[in-house]
Amino acid sequence: MKKQISLTIKGMHCSSCETLIKDELTTLPDVSNINIYYKTGKGSLILDSEKNSENEVIQAVKKAGYIATIDGGRNLNLKKDNTEIIKKTIKANEPSKITFEIKIETPETQKENTKPLQKNGNSQKSVSLSLSGMHCSSCALIIEKSLNKVPGIKEAHVNFAAEKALVIYDELAVKKESFIDVVKRTGYSASFIDEKDSQFEANKRKKEIQSLFNKFLISFVLSFPMLYFMFFDFFSWIPGKAFFLPLVGIISFVLATPVQLIVGRGFYKGMWSALRMRTFNMDSLIAIGTSVAYFYSVINYIIYYFNTKSLIGVGGDKIPELYFETAAFLITFVILGKWLEAQAKGRTSDAIKKLMGLQAKTARVIRNNQTLDILIDQVVHNDIIMVRPGEKVPVDGVIIKGSSAVDESMITGESLPVEKQVNDIVVGGTMNKTGSFEFKATRVGSETTLSQIIRLVEEAQGSKAPIQDFADKISAYFVPIVIGIAILTFVVWFFALGATLSFALMAFTAVIVIACPCALGLATPTAIMVGTGKGAEHGLLIKGGEPLEAACHIDTIVFDKTGTLTNGKPVVTDTINLKELDQDKVFIIAASLEKQSEHPLAEAIYTEAEKEGFALNTVEAFKAIPGHGVQGNINNTMYYFGNRKLVKDVVG
Repeated sequence: MKKQISLTIKGMHCSSCETLIKDELTTLPDVSNINIYYKTGKGSLILDSEKNSENEVIQAVKKAGYIATIDGGRNLNLKKDNTEIIKKTIKANEPSKITFEIKIETPETQKENTKPLQKNGNSQKSVSLSLSGMHCSSCALIIEKSLNKVPGIKEAHVNFAAEKALVIYDELAVKKESFIDVVKRTGYSASFIDEKDSQFEANKRKKEIQSLFNKFLISFVLSFPMLYFMFFDFFSWIPGKAFFLPLVGIISFVLATPVQLIVGRGFYKGMWSALRMRTFNMDSLIAIGTSVAYFYSVINYIIYYFNTKSLIGVGGDKIPELYFETAAFLITFVILGKWLEAQAKGRTSDAIKKLMGLQAKTARVIRNNQTLDILIDQVVHNDIIMVRPGEKVPVDGVIIKGSSAVDESMITGESLPVEKQVNDIVVGGTMNKTGSFEFKATRVGSETTLSQIIRLVEEAQGSKAPIQDFADKISAYFVPIVIGIAILTFVVWFFALGATLSFALMAFTAVIVIACPCALGLATPTAIMVGTGKGAEHGLLIKGGEPLEAACHIDTIVFDKTGTLTNGKPVVTDTINLKELDQDKVFIIAASLEKQSEHPLAEAIYTEAEKEGFALNTVEAFKAIPGHGVQGNINNTMYYFGNRKLVKDVVG
């Protein structure tokens, strides 16, 4: 009986892997319709269950050098389920024929056939990845090159400072899940950024900072005793010198080994990833420099042991030509630098945190005539949401009932609240001031205006300025040039100038470790992150590195309205009487009423009254009239204070 089975295959890296597996499976009798997809790590085939077993399929894949597991299978009934009959009306005396077409579909083709149609035929999508494990701009270039080589990816941009990648791809040609595997194969880690989880980046950054601090603490504790040993070469009065001097070699070896091979293993992984891509990075410099110092010391220690048959210094002397402390302290200081760098990069995301803080956490929705308080992530399109005075608008929508004044300064920059009536649009994150209203949700989740602003700032912080491309190109050649100069330094000192091997190696190491291209690759992206972040904090949205770089050439700025170019805090400038009334008395009445109000103009009037030292009256039966003004009883007289609409309603 024919049986269709689906597989999960681990270890595939390219289309050549597909070919190897297909060739091996083809050797099995009565196996057909073999489909292998390295991008998804999946496969399917049809076999004769009487001639082949699932175990034989697994063994065939294993023989090709890969690991396979069976996801599932189904028997194929070719007589019924997979027979398509094409019916046709036959007219009299007209020749015709009936066609029976057998269609056997793999799970992959079934999935493709049930895909929803793309709107307007546009299958281009974008996705952001959060990256970890990068140590310099060369690491970012390695990931960027790897992603850009994947068929179906239109563009991939990696920002080292932001530790993010923006990938633009054709979803019909490649699955976004494969991007994670591509990054992992280069030796780094990646995950999709969860737009609903506002704490995602903060938690990731916190873990990274803690991990680096732990590494620094371990390496520092292990390296610090070797600092004590270093003083033996300079001072004779150091306490304990006579006792520890012959033990320096064995103790330094024991302390330096975990620093080099455990704490510093990340540098070796980074160097290996770079070598696989036929390039060098900062990890290459650190790994080469510290390895020279460490393994040279190990070799000298072994030679000393074979010559003296002793693991400690003979005759109370120190074992010569050991540089364990050099390797240990180099790794310790590099890890310290990375810890400080991670903290600095964490502070650049404060602008996004502040923007996220503008979002409401919950929403009061009306469903089935019941009022429910739910998380903002649970709000769906067309939900009816109630907003009370002093509350934030949860999402974007249209008012269907009620009216109010809403502070939209976070969006428009206008300091005064905007009057809102039925059919007016409200924006999520803005603050409701006076009245209550109900509105219908039209944009939720990542569709809201505030979410789009946050995304714009994130993309701007992760974008590249033209000058950064230039810096990245220099970084790509910088490390090989440094290694070349270091080798030349060794050759000149050892062969031309006749220095000792240990001195020449230390000169080689010195050139390697002081020439890390961190600043070159980090300066520009960090400047972009800080610049766009500071702009966002002050309500200025910068759309990326290129506009930020172009801004230095601006010599004139023209504004089309002045309402947004204020301190955002109204103050009283003049008082004009329309009738012959005592000006101070009018102001005292106005300030007494407005003391009860939360309107920004009311606050300005009350503040001016306090400044003038006026004694205010007691107000009874106070009432705020949304969109109009206020009213209240002072000494048994009802007073109204507000705009022209209020006067029209009261006087007529």
